[in-house]
Parts: sequence; structure tokens; C-alpha cells
Amino acid sequence: MREKAQQVGSVHQMVERWTAAFNSHDLGDMAALFAPDALFQGFGPEPLVGREAVADYYEAVPDYRRAVDVNVLHAYAIGGDVAGGFVDVTFRDPSDWQARVYLSLVLERVSGDWQIRQYHVSRVGDEH
Repeated sequence: MREKAQQVGSVHQMVERWTAAFNSHDLGDMAALFAPDALFQGFGPEPLVGREAVADYYEAVPDYRRAVDVNVLHAYAIGGDVAGGFVDVTFRDPSDWQARVYLSLVLERVSGDWQIRQYHVSRVGDEH
């Protein structure tokens, strides 16, 4: 039971690290959160693979944009070295632009360190 609680806690910790890297626009810190062959689906139309692609994606994000109202809605453990979560995130910038998304993450523990194995955002809107 304690192991499962630690895994669930790893999701919360990863979301905190991701938020800090995003808001500081630190591409190195951001890329380091991801597995070398991570699957990534951001706002763009195409899925991306790998840390370099993740860094390139975040390099294109304006450095004044921030992730605010970041809340883990659900976290879970699968076996000993896999955890996942579902996060509600609102992005904003000084021009009053904002986008609310649901972010799903799958984490994997490799050599004692948690990495994002899969990342996917979906915009939240009134239409279904």
C-alpha cells in the first residue's frame, strides 16, 4: 500500500516539476522530464517522439505564457514502475489569451527516476 501511495505521489511531484519547467521556459529541465523515446501530443496536429522533439515543441511556446490553475484530478499506479494521472491545466498569457486543457500522463520509473513516457493534452471546450 505504501508503494502505491509513493507512485501516486510521483504523479503530483512530476506535475509540479513540469509546471516549474514550463513557467520558467527552461527547455533543458522540461526535456529532462521525458523518457528518451516519450510519446508527446501537444496542441499541434502531429504526435511527437523523444526529448529533442519535446524541447523543440516547448521552444516554440512564447516565454510569457504560463500554466496556472494546475490541478491533479486523478492519479493511479500500475504495477511497481508505472503511474499515471489526469490533470486540469489552464494556460494564460498577458494578452488575456487562455486555453484550458486536460493533460494525461503516463510515468515510468527507470533506475529509480520517474520520467514521462506518454503525454497528451486535449482542449476543454463547450462543444462535444
